[in-house]
Amino acid sequence: MELETYKGGCLILELVNLSNYPTDTKDLIMNQACCLEHFLNTYHLDGIELMLCKPWQENLHRPEWIKGIHLRFWFNWFDFWRQDYTILHKEIGNADSISACYGGLTRQAWLDVYRENIVQAAATPAEYMVFHIAQVRSSEVFKYCFSATSREVVTAAVEVINEITRELPNDRLLLFENLWWPGLTLLDKDLVEYLFQNIEHKNSGIMLDTGHLMNTNLDLNTQAEAVDYVLKTVEDLGEYKTKIHGIHLHYSLSGRYVKQKKQFCTDDPTDPVQLMNHILQIDQHLPFTDSSAKKIVQMVCPDYLIHEFVQRSSVDWQQKITIQKSTMAGV
Repeated sequence: MELETYKGGCLILELVNLSNYPTDTKDLIMNQACCLEHFLNTYHLDGIELMLCKPWQENLHRPEWIKGIHLRFWFNWFDFWRQDYTILHKEIGNADSISACYGGLTRQAWLDVYRENIVQAAATPAEYMVFHIAQVRSSEVFKYCFSATSREVVTAAVEVINEITRELPNDRLLLFENLWWPGLTLLDKDLVEYLFQNIEHKNSGIMLDTGHLMNTNLDLNTQAEAVDYVLKTVEDLGEYKTKIHGIHLHYSLSGRYVKQKKQFCTDDPTDPVQLMNHILQIDQHLPFTDSSAKKIVQMVCPDYLIHEFVQRSSVDWQQKITIQKSTMAGV
């Protein structure tokens, strides 16, 4: 509950990630608010960052627990934004498949899907919302040969953000999350500056995802090396490091796997199961066991610290939060 860090004496809300997708509500909290309440109390947590996959059920994910909302995201949205149907037909399929993916065939139809998500999120008491800025085609996920540059992706993302955030109340904090694909990687300070200079919703900042940042460096071998890499990258942001309001805390050391896949990949990028399994091998979402991870929290002193994991079962979730809470004890 509301940790006080060594550096700056700032108060941090400690959260966990959760979605209201049926398998999560069934497998993780048994469709019962009391189970979620017990979990939060057991691990001394202040609430959740919720991803809305369907309308919010107040009686299940109670208002007092919702501190943040993770907005929807699409891996490949840039081609749709450019209305490049030659690529979309290759990547997704016929017009019906494209429409099913984006909610229609026009920019306006897709923006309406995003706006609806924001309206639903704004109906909760969430203090912040998380928005991904990244782009990748399914055909690029394995080989890492990207068709778009980070500058192109961020520039287009600004256009999208300025369209959809008119539905976002001014008092809601909008946090942009870094990924390892083209977009907001946090490796280019100039791009971070461009983002914040051009978005219209000024109540905004960064959600630092530590594992995603580690995924940008395929040569990391240990948690300690990865922590140092995160610290240096944050320091290199200069004045923009103060824009980091939240941390998705976990680690990922998948460089060796990625290098092997890039060289010897035989997977089918059109197979959604193979594609998602591969992404989860890259983005491991593992709990820190090296106490050097405390340095990240101490440097950033965020408002929100989210223990973000891929929960394979309730037991798996409990094990991961236990490990990371133990590692971070005293921070």
